[in-house]
Amino acid sequence: MEIYIGADYRGFERKQQLIKYLVERGDEVHDEGVYEYHENGDDYNDPAVSVAKNVRENRGSVGVLICGSAHGVTIQANRFKGIRAAHCDDEDSAVMAREHDDANVLCLSAEYADEEKAKSILETFLDTIFSNIERRVRRINRLDEREDYD
Repeated sequence: MEIYIGADYRGFERKQQLIKYLVERGDEVHDEGVYEYHENGDDYNDPAVSVAKNVRENRGSVGVLICGSAHGVTIQANRFKGIRAAHCDDEDSAVMAREHDDANVLCLSAEYADEEKAKSILETFLDTIFSNIERRVRRINRLDEREDYD
């Protein structure tokens, strides 16, 4: 599987661990930064933008984003049309994100998911396929509708 992965400084160590894990699994991994640890020296926005754009442009690929809470990267990634980023705290939420919402970017918290938990959530996310039920397809197609609210 082709995977784009990025993190801010708080997620840097977890990203390095997950890259190693994914490479051992045989996945094609693209590191979208940050590339070294600088305490308080970088923002989550740049890696989240890079991962979102790459996932959108490379059909069938998925993204993984990591920051302290996972909230910032989730919000940033979801600003891109065609991206369905989901913050998953456990394996059940990863199944729901993929099976029900066809999520294409997994967002993980570096603070609340240790290495083993993050690997387990990631593996579940990657191994779960979209159910392709008509009502779910319809809902997903509506996600990118133009907002016309005043």
